[in-house]
Amino acid sequence: MGDSRTIVLVHGAWHGPWAWSKVVDPLRERGFAVETPTNPSRGSDTGALGDLYDDADNLRRTLSGIDGEAVVVAHSYGGVVATEGAAGADNVSRIVYLTAFMLDEGESLFSTVGGVEPDWWVKDAEERSLVTAQPEIRFYNTCSPEDTEFAVGQLVPQSLPAIKQPVRSVAWRDIPSAYVICDQDNAIPVFAQEALSERAQEVRRLPSDHSPFLCIPDKLVDVIAELAA
Repeated sequence: MGDSRTIVLVHGAWHGPWAWSKVVDPLRERGFAVETPTNPSRGSDTGALGDLYDDADNLRRTLSGIDGEAVVVAHSYGGVVATEGAAGADNVSRIVYLTAFMLDEGESLFSTVGGVEPDWWVKDAEERSLVTAQPEIRFYNTCSPEDTEFAVGQLVPQSLPAIKQPVRSVAWRDIPSAYVICDQDNAIPVFAQEALSERAQEVRRLPSDHSPFLCIPDKLVDVIAELAA
């Protein structure tokens, strides 16, 4: 294992690597390499969407291509991807769950929200994918109007099967983990974040909505850099 340290930023449902655009360069300026894999479970072509296990395989490939130590930072649904995809990776030193679903074996995102689709999930007719109603309120409630408009314009459908598939491998059982609670999140309630965070060794809090990478990127970079140090 080399001396370099790479931050792997795993985006959440509906989003893409664009979500990290305000934190990538600041992390690189602090000496980290940065990777931003794209989850195959999201995309404009709903007939070609991958599932959770495709996302995990994609993350696994990203990690296997890193020469040196990796720190995985996973947002929202990306936490499920990290839990599954980082399992067994010998170069991951820590997983940071950023207002994320930190699930155990047999759990799915769907089961964790109570097995009932929230009213802001909108399924297509074939039940292959979801879009979100009112993302401005759910994801970007403390973001600037400019950032909100940009982000809403980037959102694409998300695979519904990926949301319902259970975790089969649990990386955080063997890899040190931290959880970052976002105190103004309208997508994952704070009480739910707090319950999930009990599985992590360390907990931090940010005065943020569901998208700290947009509304307070500097504070997020500080937290990531501290946890990756």
